[in-house]
Amino acid sequence: MQFFPHLGELGSSAVHLALIAGITAILPSFVDRNNNTHRAILYSIAGLLALRYIWWRATDTLAPPGLTLDFVASTLLFTLELLALVGSISAFVIMSRIRHRSDEVDENIHWWWGQGEPRVAILIATYNEELDVLERTIVGAKSLRHLNKEVIVLDDSRRDWLRDYCAEQGVRYMRRPDNKGAKAGNINHALDRLAEDPVQPDFVAVLDADFVPHRGFLSRTLALFHDPKVGLVQTPQHFFNPDPIQHNLGLVRSYPDEQRFFFDYLQPSRDAWGIAICCGTSSICRWTALREIGGFSTESVTEDFMVSMVLQNHGYKTVYLDEALTEGLAPEGLKEYITQRARWCLGLMQIVRSSLGPFRRNKLSWRHRWSTIDSFLYWSTSFLFRISAIVFPLMYWFFNTIVVDAQLTDVITYFGCYWLWVVFTMNFLSGGILLPVLHDVSQLIGSIHISRAAMAGIFKPKGHKFSVTAKGGDRSRIVVQWELMAPFLVAFVLTLLGLTLGIFSDSFAYNDAGDGKWVIVFWSIYNLIVLGVTCLACIELPRVEVHVADKPERVTFRTEGAEWSLWITSLTMDTVRLRGAVVPEGARGTLEIEGVPGEVSAYVIAPTGDGARVQLLPDEAQREAFFLRFYTEGNAPGVGNVRGAALLGDLIERFAITSR
Repeated sequence: MQFFPHLGELGSSAVHLALIAGITAILPSFVDRNNNTHRAILYSIAGLLALRYIWWRATDTLAPPGLTLDFVASTLLFTLELLALVGSISAFVIMSRIRHRSDEVDENIHWWWGQGEPRVAILIATYNEELDVLERTIVGAKSLRHLNKEVIVLDDSRRDWLRDYCAEQGVRYMRRPDNKGAKAGNINHALDRLAEDPVQPDFVAVLDADFVPHRGFLSRTLALFHDPKVGLVQTPQHFFNPDPIQHNLGLVRSYPDEQRFFFDYLQPSRDAWGIAICCGTSSICRWTALREIGGFSTESVTEDFMVSMVLQNHGYKTVYLDEALTEGLAPEGLKEYITQRARWCLGLMQIVRSSLGPFRRNKLSWRHRWSTIDSFLYWSTSFLFRISAIVFPLMYWFFNTIVVDAQLTDVITYFGCYWLWVVFTMNFLSGGILLPVLHDVSQLIGSIHISRAAMAGIFKPKGHKFSVTAKGGDRSRIVVQWELMAPFLVAFVLTLLGLTLGIFSDSFAYNDAGDGKWVIVFWSIYNLIVLGVTCLACIELPRVEVHVADKPERVTFRTEGAEWSLWITSLTMDTVRLRGAVVPEGARGTLEIEGVPGEVSAYVIAPTGDGARVQLLPDEAQREAFFLRFYTEGNAPGVGNVRGAALLGDLIERFAITSR
């Protein structure tokens, strides 16, 4: 419908977009992102625009029914888009509420006073992690402020060197004769051994081998167990290193990691509906609840989500505390990154087919069934639709197939308004965390493997091996992941070829889609941008630094016969960058660093224009002090939202590196 006939169709469509843009420009002055009424209004509008868009797609854009390729392709794309939009609308409903529990924690801190401090068993499950990954987690767990605790390392690789290290650290070590049940089986074995102890724990905390707890992890999470119906408390997973997409695109300082949206915004919204889920590490569970449900289920390779469902089926609550209380190691390579997400997808599909599936007879409430359906829609449709968005425009360029029979003005009016409103709503209510092109890249890069896992999990839920996410290892050189890049590179070349021939070649045959051809042109250009960035992300850059201190500080560097007062500008476990005076190369001495006992032995690797790069040689006590300094104090590491100006500069620099 043309609401502004005097402007013409294109002008009328532009006015629609301008109205949406104008509204979104002034709304931040009046809307409180933590007000659930305000959130509900914004997401309700997004839902209505989604319904308006899909109605237009169903009634005005499909090919005429018949035994034609146009009809088959058009219907297939619409079906995938419809399912993806159903998932989006479900997410809008979930995101329309949010809950923060920090005040509840403050009110109930140490609720057990007078009853004896609760005993906590901290389980660190490990399979193939190296010592440099494990030691910081063990040291961090030992240093938690809560006193009545026991740290237990669960070694599923039965390594003698790890047993000896645990003895040196004074922590308990467990191994079992087999690896049945993978991580869930490893934890269950430990639970059975703990049940045999003279004094059993009151609570059980679970940490992955690469996740270090902050000093207040136990005291803050235990506060929420003042409610006897709370069976499990989950906390966010933040990462002290960039994920592969951040790192490979050079966006470490300007773009958040891919999981930040889920942990900082989606989980608090799920908690507001009572459907927060366990994510494995960084969680703590009531001992009696765990024993009542028989431990962690092995029906799914995502035992964490599954334990949430089992607890809820037994009447327990799973709640979420959105405070940065742990930090861990994100997958460092693309293969590990994709393997992890494909495992999550497979596990969710297994849950859908399990005895606690949303359509099975069990005691789950409608909210918890909806929670599973929402996750199912995300994993089964989002990534498949991302593939289809790349493939279907090629059908127009190479097979004369019109999959979306639409005029440019209608696309602007229906899709453009919906897209602009959703981008505004999601970014405003999440503090600016989603960028369309990069969000599409993060989905596309794993879409083939994740879609394959979704199909495998739905049609063959049993008999799948648990895939461990490898951590650590040599990351010191550039690696081009040709196998991962190949389909995206082929799609990029085909899209570019089709677009070029379609626009500039008179001899290239294609159906005359009229004004709708411009829809395919813009669609193809956008796909070229997404595919180009995806290919760039498949070039893995070296990783040198592991963790960098947040702010400069004053230190004293002493050598025999000399002393310098300098500033630290960057600090890792092994090296420090100093400025303030030029120190000669090879100079050996000691550094006084805040929070580190004694003076750290060091020598100058190389002088710089205003200082020096210095190699650190800490002893064991100093090394542990570094662990505590880096990983157990402070706020969430990394970038919390998109930093536009910095991001543009980072992308330009990254493309410059590739062109050299």
